[in-house]
Amino acid sequence: MAVIQKYGKKYNPDLVCHKESHPSDKVGAPGCQKKWNEHNNNNWSRSEARVWTVVLLLGTCLLYCARVAMPICAVSMAEQFHWTKRESGMVLGSFFWGYCFTQVFGGYVSDRVGGEKVLLLSAAAWGSMTAFTPILAHFCSKPILSMTLARFLMGLLQGVHYPSLASLCSQKVVESERGFLMSTVGSGSYLGTLVIGGAGSLVLDLYGWQSVFYASGLLSVLWAYCMWKYLLKGEGPIITLEALGSGGSQSKLSKRHWLRLLKQPAVCAVIVTHLCTASTFFTLLSWLPTFFKDTFPDAKGWVFNVIPWLVAIPSSLFSGCLSDHLISQGYDTASVRKLMQFFSMGVSSVFTLLLCGNTTFPWAVAFVSATMGFTTFSHSGVSVNVQDLAPSCAGALFGVMNTCGAFLGVLLVYFSGYLIETTGSWTSVFALITAVNLLGLCTFLAFAEARRVDIDPIKVRHHNIHI
Repeated sequence: MAVIQKYGKKYNPDLVCHKESHPSDKVGAPGCQKKWNEHNNNNWSRSEARVWTVVLLLGTCLLYCARVAMPICAVSMAEQFHWTKRESGMVLGSFFWGYCFTQVFGGYVSDRVGGEKVLLLSAAAWGSMTAFTPILAHFCSKPILSMTLARFLMGLLQGVHYPSLASLCSQKVVESERGFLMSTVGSGSYLGTLVIGGAGSLVLDLYGWQSVFYASGLLSVLWAYCMWKYLLKGEGPIITLEALGSGGSQSKLSKRHWLRLLKQPAVCAVIVTHLCTASTFFTLLSWLPTFFKDTFPDAKGWVFNVIPWLVAIPSSLFSGCLSDHLISQGYDTASVRKLMQFFSMGVSSVFTLLLCGNTTFPWAVAFVSATMGFTTFSHSGVSVNVQDLAPSCAGALFGVMNTCGAFLGVLLVYFSGYLIETTGSWTSVFALITAVNLLGLCTFLAFAEARRVDIDPIKVRHHNIHI
């Protein structure tokens, strides 16, 4: 018995499915998968989901507190250890070398043993590494080497966080409630940057750069302990080889499937665009504190480390509401995604270029705030578009995208330090960021789509039975 499909303005033939499908069917529509997920006994109850949402929000907040501790303290550390701009760029950029290697691996392991275990182990590890960073700097004869290695290990350990979140959400949250959880948890990145920018700058001025690492690292370890004690009920987060070998069907993607997927122009456009927007965001995140210190040495650190993120949080929420409203009003999904990405990479680049001129401190803070605010529109653009294109493997594909973005972030952060040192001007850095943004934007506007491409067209035609 087939379901009669109503051809409305949002009709998509890929979404047609059998009401009564045979057990051996491998291809199903999202609606069928949704019903299966909502009856999965492993899902959290609504009260459990609320508790986990708050806990994961705090975890993501602390993740960014630990991540941004080094950029916040980079100027003070460079003065103490006599680092050049190029050496500072090497230390800051080494984080992304580690970060780009564990994205796909984190999702792979999480799909098999549970995202909560991977989150717990990684948080305990990167929290401890953050707390031990000052000790490594003082007891090593060459601090530049120990700090580069420490940042590399931090990236390696933190790289599994977002793929583990995606895996945990797919395993424990019904499809109709995933959007709220992921958007709320994702805002923890801006909250964490805001906290470390405000409180971290004050702690830095009052007690020195070492205290910033101690505070953020110990709080992260405390978060991991509370998660293990009260949510996992003290269960040992042991990952065995047997557990790694027995994975769900969702993680068993054939080589042919991935080759066909990566040949799609829309998928390539998503990867290139995310690569550009992620790398420019990482570069701004790494170098903006140094830009303000060099350009406005008498300015208060908490001002430029807080205000841009106060703007970013509501801006991110507004972009999500705006895109959902436009789609609900019948606008084409692909056009809405492109509009959001235009604000993220096009409009933000205008304010980035304004930093190239001679500006006062208040105007510089305003331009940076506008840049970061519009950059958050990508959460409703390319970041969501990957779920439009390939919902069956969005987590793994996001890992591929983030790996590419982190790899370019390494090069861009280091190359930015080289440009600053050789030219003695920040104009070249902001021009480079703008050029990379425009490259990603043009690619997305030209090739982005919103139709599913992760289903074999032959099988789709077989299942599209209309009356």
